[in-house]
Amino acid sequence: MRFSFLSLIILFFLWGLLTSLNDILVPHMKAAFELQHWQAQLIQFFFFGAYFVMSWPAGTLIRKVGYKRGIVIGLLLMGVGCFVFYPASIVKIYGVFLLGLFILASGITILQVAANPYVAIIGPPETAASRLNLAQGFNSLGHTIGPLLGAWLILQNKEVVDVQTVQGPYIFWPWPGGHRAGFSLPAFARHRIFGARTEGV
Repeated sequence: MRFSFLSLIILFFLWGLLTSLNDILVPHMKAAFELQHWQAQLIQFFFFGAYFVMSWPAGTLIRKVGYKRGIVIGLLLMGVGCFVFYPASIVKIYGVFLLGLFILASGITILQVAANPYVAIIGPPETAASRLNLAQGFNSLGHTIGPLLGAWLILQNKEVVDVQTVQGPYIFWPWPGGHRAGFSLPAFARHRIFGARTEGV
């Protein structure tokens, strides 16, 4: 149970970190694509719009496949969303970036719907609230560190604005194949997070 909970804490941290990168993307994309202010804000609209669109389907999905498979599906979608940034940075089409953000946020939505109750059931019921508070604390830590890491990976004192610089923090995160980073989050979830005795959930 301890290792499963530790693995879930890492996931909470990672999705908090990825969510906070939007604040770095807005001014960078605005300069790279010479966008108007409302166009740049589409980054936030597409990202958090996925929460609104996917929250109900995510709940339906979790009821059908369970928490474990739901987490894996969420991670797969996150990986696909991150990987979309690679071709988007090559074709340099703003809409493709927005598509990648929407897919990424859809995966995070499914992950949140599945991971929060899963944290509650992997241990004693009397300590469920403490586990949730600790996991959410690491999620907030990811939100705090994300802008700092994003500024370092995306900007890096670059004088020339290039849309390819935004692929760094997203491609860095393991995608479903795991080849780029040598590590697969979905595989990690299957073999490590679900080591706890929670059959049938």
